[in-house]
Amino acid sequence: MRKLLVTGGAGFIGSNFVRMILSEQPDCFVVNLDKLTYAGNLENLAGFENNKNHKFIKGDICDAKLIERIIDEFKIDSIVNFAAESHVDRSISEPKIFIETNVTGTLTLLEATRDKKLRQFVQISTDEVYGALGREGMFTEDTPLSPNSPYSASKASADLLVRAFGHTFGVQYNITRCSNNYGPYQFPEKLIPLMINNALNDKQLPVYGDGMQIRDWLYVYDHCTAIWKVLTEAAPGEIYNIGGCNEKANIDVVRLILGRLGKPESLIKHVTDRPGHDRRYAIDASKIINKLNWKPSVSFEQGIVKTIDWYLANRNWLANVVSGDYQKYYDSMYKNR
Repeated sequence: MRKLLVTGGAGFIGSNFVRMILSEQPDCFVVNLDKLTYAGNLENLAGFENNKNHKFIKGDICDAKLIERIIDEFKIDSIVNFAAESHVDRSISEPKIFIETNVTGTLTLLEATRDKKLRQFVQISTDEVYGALGREGMFTEDTPLSPNSPYSASKASADLLVRAFGHTFGVQYNITRCSNNYGPYQFPEKLIPLMINNALNDKQLPVYGDGMQIRDWLYVYDHCTAIWKVLTEAAPGEIYNIGGCNEKANIDVVRLILGRLGKPESLIKHVTDRPGHDRRYAIDASKIINKLNWKPSVSFEQGIVKTIDWYLANRNWLANVVSGDYQKYYDSMYKNR
């Protein structure tokens, strides 16, 4: 039986990964460590509270003693690190916490992996570490790192730490770099759930600049299956780009959401662009497709309908996560733009 420590397992991608593992891999035990900051939510794990193969622990990945205790107590063999501060806008206004979690936290996990001689460390990273593209081309695993925001700089720093621990200490690692995820349980500070939430409440939909920033969209379940492939089949030291092969302009995504919800495009409000906003990302996922026999199973046209319908069916979840200080914080980001 594989025994995994999954960090950030109450967040968006982490909780989807945990749910997939518990549903599809009966020979896998998961210790789920999450600090439960604003984007971590135990409601994301509803239905798995009493699963015999799942243990939730509230805690911080920077707490070295806690990490060591978990590894010893549950005989952990591998770590999958989802834990991260991930919102670019927040990294611009509050960069320090991104360094603390994304860099120092990863270092703490790597030291435990080395000291306890764990089987594998999988670092969940992002295509944003590569910087921006022009109108053509795609990021490959050999593209130089060129981060343009405090968030992406913190993730690139963590990736380099992982590589260094592999080279210097023999830590068996893999790094995955994904494109923009979407799907159930995503906190509504990110584009798709933010637009869904605002549209449902007939609020303005803030779109940065002209809205022609292009992203490759990856349905979160497909991302999770790719990570499982890496965890179970990848050779040590390999890096894999994971993309959905779905390039879309932000403004087109917003219009599609409005159309699906029957809301007018007059709700769109173009606001001053974000500082240092990368214009285009595109992922070349041919390595994981060819070497690990993985490919995305959900097209964007299918995935966006599934996603919108999930939020419509889970409006209580949505209302709960946007209540309180979060909504005031996010609305304040746009009031002068």
